[in-house]
Amino acid sequence: MLIKKSADIKSSEITDQKVYLNRRLFMRGAILAGSVTATGLLYRKLNPPPAIVEERPKIAGLVKPPSDEAIRAGFKVNEPLTSFADITNYNNFYEFSTEKRSVAEEARGFVTRPWAVEVGGLVGKPKVFDLDDLLKLAPQEERIYRHRCVEGWSMVIPWVGFPIAALLKQVEPLSSARFVAFQTLLDPKRMPNQNTGVLDWPYVEGLRVDEALNPLAILATGMYGQTMPPQDGAPIRLVVPWKYGFKSIKSIVKIMLVSNQPPTTWNIESPNEYGFYSNVNPNVDHPRWSQRMEHRIGEFGSRPTLLFNGYADQVGHLYEGMDLRANY
Repeated sequence: MLIKKSADIKSSEITDQKVYLNRRLFMRGAILAGSVTATGLLYRKLNPPPAIVEERPKIAGLVKPPSDEAIRAGFKVNEPLTSFADITNYNNFYEFSTEKRSVAEEARGFVTRPWAVEVGGLVGKPKVFDLDDLLKLAPQEERIYRHRCVEGWSMVIPWVGFPIAALLKQVEPLSSARFVAFQTLLDPKRMPNQNTGVLDWPYVEGLRVDEALNPLAILATGMYGQTMPPQDGAPIRLVVPWKYGFKSIKSIVKIMLVSNQPPTTWNIESPNEYGFYSNVNPNVDHPRWSQRMEHRIGEFGSRPTLLFNGYADQVGHLYEGMDLRANY
């Protein structure tokens, strides 16, 4: 997730979903990104912009891993969940709007069926998958992950999805495939902000193959046990919890296995600020603000940011011997 023109970060509402639906007065937070201390500043505001909090269809056959096993694998963090209202009304999704609080309204009514994802490139069995085919590839699992935005704010989100590895297995990657390239839908009629030049459309991202095969990397199809809301990347998005949020590309329509490092949207936009890896690293500041602290949406104050967003045990080996400052 990414704001291009400002380092000032505003929090969304912090009430849980049920309370949120029954009242219009609530606390909103803001942090001053760019400050070394990154101290959270909370204030009360009357009559906030109306939020969209809609129930989504439930996901059938949801699988929840055993608690102890899930924690050891990094699939679950024992931290309070960010409210459904906040997750669905504090969004960066530039295809719809550059204003976080406007995305839900602009994305309302976004049609996600029919939907197909093309998977090809350096593979033995290229294929176009219908959304229903993707949902049957592997059991849908709940993954409770930290989500850290490069802007300095964070959430804890109960995603629902399946490992990317399950999809790649279906197409049989060739030995020459070293990277996985992802592309978002390009349709200015359905995504109106693509009619602007705010970014070079379509949105593109990429991972190394070994990153994509890590068990933590998933293709998410929902959250809170419900199908994915449009503003959060419906119907299917990437979730890579040890990387900054903008790496987790939304509304995917194409996945290609390639030999060379693929272009990525924010690296194209500002290469001195956003590298290919985009790993969460409190020791590497953004050129315009510190990354040592973060503001958890719905909480007072700030907290220290963890290396690899707290997933060093699961992914640290992927970067052994690499200069994490040069490969930011």
